[in-house]
Amino acid sequence: MKETQKKTFTLKTLTKSSVWDIQENDVFRMWNSAEKDADLRENLKHYLDVIRSAFEIEEIKIDKPEVVKKITARGFKVGNIKIDENTKVKLAVKKRPISRVTDLTYENIRHISAAKLIKVLDRNFGGGWDSLSQSIKDIIQSGFDISTTTLPKDRLRKPGGMYEKMMNEGFEVLEIAKGMWVEAIFAKVKPIIERPKMKFNVEDEEKDYESDEDLPDRDDYDEDEDEYDEDKLTEESYRTTIDTDPEELDLEAAEVADDDDY
Repeated sequence: MKETQKKTFTLKTLTKSSVWDIQENDVFRMWNSAEKDADLRENLKHYLDVIRSAFEIEEIKIDKPEVVKKITARGFKVGNIKIDENTKVKLAVKKRPISRVTDLTYENIRHISAAKLIKVLDRNFGGGWDSLSQSIKDIIQSGFDISTTTLPKDRLRKPGGMYEKMMNEGFEVLEIAKGMWVEAIFAKVKPIIERPKMKFNVEDEEKDYESDEDLPDRDDYDEDEDEYDEDKLTEESYRTTIDTDPEELDLEAAEVADDDDY
């Protein structure tokens, strides 16, 4: 996230994801920089839609000190923007808060830290991880690795257990008391994986086939390409939420035996 914040955005390069990396003052700075662009008026609605996805925007139609004072008291930043050669408006802009799980989106989930996520979950929890809707879980897990465990209160932080392991790996934790038991929810930001771009042979693409007989035979394709290959499964192919006493698990190694009697 720190690398993203160092980028210099403009109205033209801003997206509904990257807009979460800027602040109120940046909105006015970018707008002032774009005032001379001929296409500003033409793309006005698009720019405002992108900004509104992360900011509350109000137009100040009564430009009086007492009105501006009330708006700034609500956390808004106030500034003037130019719509065209003859039109200027005064806007109040405020970053949308991420304080509830319902504020989380696929666009902003990678723009908060694990510590921030834990605070958001803490404000909304009661029933634990399973109390969240599947759609909210999907959003969270698109940006964070999540693991959970429920153990008796006096055994949660037992040396060598899951709690200690997760803390050593840099996870943040939320503990939810459930009588004599505690549910622990561990969260850690997922690394962004750069996927290599596919390269195509242009000569093959432009090859002219004079008749159907010249077309490649379907049988020539690798029929095994789409087949299920169990050997290709890795840890990243699935996720396990742990609800078992860590003493009964061997967290250092796991042996998987094939059963031929299915």
